[in-house]
Amino acid sequence: MSQYFEVHPDNPQSRLLKQAVQLLHDGGVAAVPTDSSYALVCHLDDKVAAENLRRIRGVDDKHLLTLLCCDLSELASYARVDNKQFRLIKLGTPGPFTFILEATKEVPRRVSHPSRRTIGLRVPDHKVTQAVLELLGQPLLATTLILPGDTEPLNDPADIRDRLQKLVHVVVDAGACPRQPTTIIDLTGDQPVLVRRGRGDPARLGL
Repeated sequence: MSQYFEVHPDNPQSRLLKQAVQLLHDGGVAAVPTDSSYALVCHLDDKVAAENLRRIRGVDDKHLLTLLCCDLSELASYARVDNKQFRLIKLGTPGPFTFILEATKEVPRRVSHPSRRTIGLRVPDHKVTQAVLELLGQPLLATTLILPGDTEPLNDPADIRDRLQKLVHVVVDAGACPRQPTTIIDLTGDQPVLVRRGRGDPARLGL
């Protein structure tokens, strides 16, 4: 049975978030709100938790996972970014954009793309998720909360609790989220490539 924490979307209770972060430290998988939809998250360095996250989501090791970062200061530790790429990322940060980048050696090989050594990276514009990241002190491994057989992300925390109470360790309820995934931009080539159009408007990036 998962823990269920109802928090204020703009002023989340630190006591509850600290409990959620401790569960993540202990190897748990959590459902958390973001500025695009709810996401499944786990500790970056926990192999078993990452495997559980993929199992719940119903994806294999070729599915691109994303690092949720608190801000761009964490970028250089996990991705190789030149000045041109950084300027474009800054235009969409924080916000509902996922950028595909070349992963550094700091990213465990098992969570990057197995053949390309790439990783998704984004800075969410959501106060609850930001507070969780600040308490954790490092990025979270994440994927959009779309369950096997579904076509849209889950955005109702009560529904998430009902469907995932035996699969995740904690649901952080900050109310309903938008029901769109992020816009994905691949920055590993010579020019940016729009991989998926989602909540983020590519025009914000000049694309």
